[in-house]
Amino acid sequence: MSLIEQAAKRLEQLRQAGVDLPEEPAVARSAELKQRKEPVFHDETSKVQQPAPLPSIQAQERKLTTSNQNQVSLNLETIQAAGMLTPNAARSQLADEFRVIKRPLISNAMGKGTSPIANGNLIMVTSALPGEGKSFSAVNLAISMAMELDNTVMLVDADVARPSVLNMLGLPAAKGLLDVLEENSLDISGVLLKTNIEKLSILPSGTPHARATELLASDTMIRLLDDMARRYSDRIIVFDSPPLLLTTEARVLATHMGQVVMVVNAENTAQAAVKQAITTIESCPVKMMVLNQVRVQKSDGYGYGYGYGYGYGNEKK
Repeated sequence: MSLIEQAAKRLEQLRQAGVDLPEEPAVARSAELKQRKEPVFHDETSKVQQPAPLPSIQAQERKLTTSNQNQVSLNLETIQAAGMLTPNAARSQLADEFRVIKRPLISNAMGKGTSPIANGNLIMVTSALPGEGKSFSAVNLAISMAMELDNTVMLVDADVARPSVLNMLGLPAAKGLLDVLEENSLDISGVLLKTNIEKLSILPSGTPHARATELLASDTMIRLLDDMARRYSDRIIVFDSPPLLLTTEARVLATHMGQVVMVVNAENTAQAAVKQAITTIESCPVKMMVLNQVRVQKSDGYGYGYGYGYGYGNEKK
């Protein structure tokens, strides 16, 4: 008779004698585990078999947050303190100026202008030279448009040589446009950042690349632009592009845009530079000029603001 059988016989004798015993002896539990084949692991220290543990709470949390890895939170108070627009902010001169600027752009983008415009929902914000305020204007224009009820907005940092959109919004560097182009892909879902401004998403410029300008002018970029223009009928896409007279990629981008907004520093940009920049984007059907840093006389002195207008090519009057 084995030791286990002897132990079992002894336990039965004790029960018959009226001795109280645990309902589930260790021997019975061991046999039950063997019969049920529960997963076990070996603890090398104690050499005792134990049931395999459940996944940790931390592991479960990591799994839950994976699907939200492209969600970013903008510090709206900091952005507002930097002089930019934010939803639900008090009415301001800047907000009113961008309402005026965006209205014809949205109308053209949604096909509500006097005539249809190909790729009207692709809007490039550029300038003749650096330092004229194009990135500031692009960010504010995108935020102002995102405050509309009927449209979603994607802000693309296409100034790949000097990206600034993420920095202006207080966000860290992230993968984006250049990474998608390098992979010869049209799928931007893995790098598109969804913000806490409900209808605003951001496509960063991406990982710096030695051939960034070539990627921006590539056939893949052209296919991506066409895909962007057609995929979502309610989406307006605002591109912060390089200056027109500094590099050639902005001119290439302009040939695929429905609308171009050229920001001009009213106090500093020479008229000759403005005219030269305009000639490089003649193929774009709609061109709007926005004057930045316009001096306007007020009752309490002078202030600065925006002005706008159409004035070149076959654009809307």
